[in-house]
Amino acid sequence: MGRRIDAVPRWLRRTGIEVLGWSLIVLGAAMLVLPGPGLLAIVGGLVVLSVHYVWAKHLLGRVKIRALRIAMKEVRTWPRIVAGATGGLVVVAAGIAWAAQPPVPGWWTIGDQWWLPGGRGVGLALIASGLIALLLLLYCFRRFRRPRISSRQLMTRGYFTVGDDDEDDGSPQSQQE
Repeated sequence: MGRRIDAVPRWLRRTGIEVLGWSLIVLGAAMLVLPGPGLLAIVGGLVVLSVHYVWAKHLLGRVKIRALRIAMKEVRTWPRIVAGATGGLVVVAAGIAWAAQPPVPGWWTIGDQWWLPGGRGVGLALIASGLIALLLLLYCFRRFRRPRISSRQLMTRGYFTVGDDDEDDGSPQSQQE
């Protein structure tokens, strides 16, 4: 009893992986300047291509390390967390406004065809991008954010006692006394 994937010829599987991987990379590159989750599409393309290419697997490993470092840094402080959440919500709100296609306001002087170009598709892409950003922020917050522990909590847990700072710890200051 063979697996279902074995029913697809090997050359067709490889071609499908190639087309899907490179399509995601090209679409991701386009979405870097157009609305949409461009970096995620590029990483998705690398994931698909890493099935057959060692260079893609190595590049994906480097991207993953860099992304994790950035993620840890971005949830380190509350102002960064609030800024990230605000940015995600602004993108979602812009997407909702874009998808609603409001009429051209009277103050718009550039031309009607330049008012919210791209139609509802751009609005939906913005909404998706904002939601992905918010979900990634939530994931990073839950994974990398460590609760701060006060010195009182550390003392009650037995990590140090009140008189620990009076002891000789080998530092130059304690040796001078």
